[in-house]
Parts: sequence; structure tokens; C-alpha cells
Amino acid sequence: MATKIRLQRGGHKDYAVYRIVVADVNAPRDGKFVEKLGTYNPNVNPAKIDLKFDRALYWLEVGAQPTDTVRSILSREGVLLMKHLRGGVKKGAFDEATAQSRFNAWKQEKDSKLNKIIDGEAAAKKASNASRIEAEKKVNEEIAKKVAEKKAAIEAEKAAALKAAEEAAAAEAAAQNAPIEAPAAEEAPAEEA
Repeated sequence: MATKIRLQRGGHKDYAVYRIVVADVNAPRDGKFVEKLGTYNPNVNPAKIDLKFDRALYWLEVGAQPTDTVRSILSREGVLLMKHLRGGVKKGAFDEATAQSRFNAWKQEKDSKLNKIIDGEAAAKKASNASRIEAEKKVNEEIAKKVAEKKAAIEAEKAAALKAAEEAAAAEAAAQNAPIEAPAAEEAPAEEA
């Protein structure tokens, strides 16, 4: 039976999550499979891969052919490198301990690069959030300034209206308290006796 290591789609619309499976060459993409080797989620940065390393290595060694995408996933996880190193051990180029030390050195370098990427993403996100917060603070300050100006204008209008009302009341009071001029003396009719 010819086998392939391929991706099997899962998830939902606009959010595909894949299973990495070993399947017969003639099986449909989402059809029957022989064994599930892991999962692949390309929706996050960096893409998240959970892989059964030993089983993937076993299937490669017994002749399963990976698809192009799965080949890049296996390469990223180091399965292809380990297969290559095991081939060197079988040929006698070096021993198992040397192969394992080379693989561990590669894995450590790969993990440090991945951590740099993750740290860079986190720093960029933090800087982006900080700049967004600063911009929002500036906008809020401008809005607060405009609101304060409007409130000051309203208070000034109220003060001017109050002052005008006080002046009008004072003028009216002054007008009421002003001495009343005596009307011209009218001639009183003579008293008749």
C-alpha cells in the first residue's frame, strides 16, 4: 500500500485547522486515514504545530511520501534532519551520539530563532499598543480642551446674562427709588362756603 503524509482539513469557514495524517495515496483529502500524526494551525503567528515526532520519523523511514506543505512542516520540526542523520549513522559516517548532539544543537538554534520571533512580535505589539494609547490620550486631551472651552464660554454667557440681569434689576430699583417729581400744582378749586 502506497502511503502519503498529508493534511486533512478541519476547523470552520475562514479558520482552517489541519490534521497531519498518514493516508492511502488514493484516499480523498478528508477521507479515511491510517494514523494521525499531529495538528497544524496556520492562523496564528508563528504557525502552531503539534507533531508526534517519532511516528512521523517512522513513517518517513518506511517510505511514506509527504506532500509539499507537510514536507516543509516536517523540515521545520526537524524530522527530515533526523532522518538524514540516521542515514549517516547507518552508513557509518558517525555514531548515534554525534547524530543526537548535532540534532540537539540544530534544535536549540531553531528554538532560539523562534523565541526571537515571538519576542519581536510581542515587543512590536506592545509598542503598537503604547503608540495607540498615546494617540488616544492626545485625542482625549483635545476633546477635554474643547469641552472645557465650551463650558467656559457657557459660564461666561451665564455670567454676562446674570450681570446684565443684575444691572437691569439695579436700574429698575434705582428708577423706583428715584424721587418722584411733584406734579405741577393744580389749582385747587376754591372752597365754597
